[in-house]
Amino acid sequence: MANDMTVADALLSVEDLRTWFHTFSGTVKAVNGVSFSLKPGEIMGLVGESGGGKSVVGFSILGLIDPPGRIEGGRILFNGEDLVTAGEPRLRQIRGRDIAMVFQDPMTSLNPLRTVGEQMDEMLRLHTELDARARRERCIRMLEDVGISRAAERLASYPHQFSGGMRQRVVIAIAMLAEPKLVIADEPTTALDVTIQAQILKLMRHQIREHGASMVLVTHDLAVVSEMADHITVLYCGKVVERGPTDDVIRRPAHPYTRGLIDSIPNPEHRTARLSQIPGAVPDVRKLPKGCTFRERCPRAAAICAQSEPALTLAGERAFACHFPLQEGEIR
Repeated sequence: MANDMTVADALLSVEDLRTWFHTFSGTVKAVNGVSFSLKPGEIMGLVGESGGGKSVVGFSILGLIDPPGRIEGGRILFNGEDLVTAGEPRLRQIRGRDIAMVFQDPMTSLNPLRTVGEQMDEMLRLHTELDARARRERCIRMLEDVGISRAAERLASYPHQFSGGMRQRVVIAIAMLAEPKLVIADEPTTALDVTIQAQILKLMRHQIREHGASMVLVTHDLAVVSEMADHITVLYCGKVVERGPTDDVIRRPAHPYTRGLIDSIPNPEHRTARLSQIPGAVPDVRKLPKGCTFRERCPRAAAICAQSEPALTLAGERAFACHFPLQEGEIR
């Protein structure tokens, strides 16, 4: 099971998900046995370095894995329905209406040849029974909700007529239009400057709470997750290495990798201190080492780490995969 929560309690339950890409140079096991659950109204942060499999999890949930990739095994239960076996016609009904996605680059998410109003209206035409007048009114109201002034006029604007931050607000508005139960946000603020990032994150959290939706926030930034998420799932080389409530994981990380991610966050109280970093780089996922995949970068590695892969150990709401987990208060 994904965790102690029963499938009946969960809005989304990902169980032993394996999404692999079969290339000429080898099989890339981008996601290799990932499990987690998400309750209605909950925000979960999916965290890790680039190449850890975070985005692939999000695309797998929506059935957006293109060849040479495919889901090799596992289940993705959404409201009890397995999306892995649902089929493309059913997934087209679910996308946008029940599960929406906010992509990291708003310029590639929006069609530059169509007005914002046309793109918003299309979402409502596909997924609601509203007439033209009601659709327009909802579009205006949603643009106002995400902080765009003169909303009625801006429906006639094209994406290039908005700033980067405003385009991302439009993307969020489109995602929320059909009142989905789940929003997957894939690095939604990467292309924005720091000031705009804070505004967008605050806006997203408000919209999720306001509409009673749930969210999977995909990011490499633990600082963002600590402000946004109820729970954190940390991925490394396509596997879950730690999972638990946000405060617990941030204050008492059990896995050395999580500790390293936390230590790399700049601390405003120690402006002159040298930033910590995790040594080395993520290994080639086509040729993963035997045993623990983090061992070559880990200060706690021992002989057993090269011999056997640590199992995911459950401890209440927490879970971690490490032969030598950190104890409470231990410094890396």
